[in-house]
Amino acid sequence: MSVHSDHKPIIGFSCGDINGIGIELIIKVLSDNRILDICTPVVFANNKAINFYRKSLPDLNINFSIIKDATMVNHKQVNLYNCWEEDVAITPGVMNDIGGKYAVISLKIAAEALKAGKIDGLVTAPIHKKNIQNSDFNYTGHTPFLKKLFGVNDVVMLMVAENMKIGLLTEHLPVKEVAQVITKESIISKLNLINQSLRRDFCIVKPKIAILGLNPHAGDEGLIGKEEIEIIKPAIKDAKQKDIFCFGPYSADAFFARGQYEKFDAVLALYHDQGLIPFKSLSLGEGVNFTAGLKSVRTSPDHGTAFDIAGKGIADETSTRQALYTCIDIINNRIEFDRQRINPLKKMSSSVVANAVDEKITED
Repeated sequence: MSVHSDHKPIIGFSCGDINGIGIELIIKVLSDNRILDICTPVVFANNKAINFYRKSLPDLNINFSIIKDATMVNHKQVNLYNCWEEDVAITPGVMNDIGGKYAVISLKIAAEALKAGKIDGLVTAPIHKKNIQNSDFNYTGHTPFLKKLFGVNDVVMLMVAENMKIGLLTEHLPVKEVAQVITKESIISKLNLINQSLRRDFCIVKPKIAILGLNPHAGDEGLIGKEEIEIIKPAIKDAKQKDIFCFGPYSADAFFARGQYEKFDAVLALYHDQGLIPFKSLSLGEGVNFTAGLKSVRTSPDHGTAFDIAGKGIADETSTRQALYTCIDIINNRIEFDRQRINPLKKMSSSVVANAVDEKITED
């Protein structure tokens, strides 16, 4: 854990597209004062933007402590880190360059604070893939941006709910390109990250992971595509030799229709819709997007900017609240996992000494 181990975890919130529902969701979640019992929130946005959306939520009471340094937080109040000072035209429901520009500003400052250990976890509000693109930000979403920022070789977009966890081999990629990037090495890498995350982040001692097939009916033994035979099955075999408890490939339609996902701790889907359609259909509106493979914890609600309802005060904050809870749970799980594994040799030596003493007492 970071320098904040003696306190409640400090959780940052990037504001997302300022014309979307992100700020509204953050206000709704943090207006419940009980949140302050389990974490110290820091919202990376702007005072005027927050006040703009507060007007559409007159029944909610929320106060902010404005800070200029992410290390100088007020643990008894919601904190607001002003990421920009200039006046910005907010137009709820409109996708424009302004919404994307300030979403990126908020995300970059919040992510740097996460990387530097100034905050313990980060919940990212929704951004739009199109209007965030510029010369300084050329990513298809949060996940590849965070991968590059943290300098890791691989990460997994892991969708998390109470009843299932689904990781993606490929993320925001055109369907026609999916088969071209599926390799034995990429499958093993994702399986390894999922396995590690299930153990450390979710306290599952011996994770059981399912892998879906690429083709209809998982290729029908090579009749409908060769990827299952030539790539996926060899990857599963090699992963098992690395002590990863994995099975498949399964035909995606039958796998979810028959409830087979309930028998596994996680599922590796090979492309976006193969995993996200069943996840969003079966997660009961409480799904969370978690980036597995980072040294720090980042979660997000499992939906987008919802421009069609932005500014109306009717957005459902359930997934954002669950993203916060999941972020806190993973932070605490990592602390406990690491605590149990601090200097095991020393613990073993102490145990040997204790046994020797017991034996000496018994002999006397």
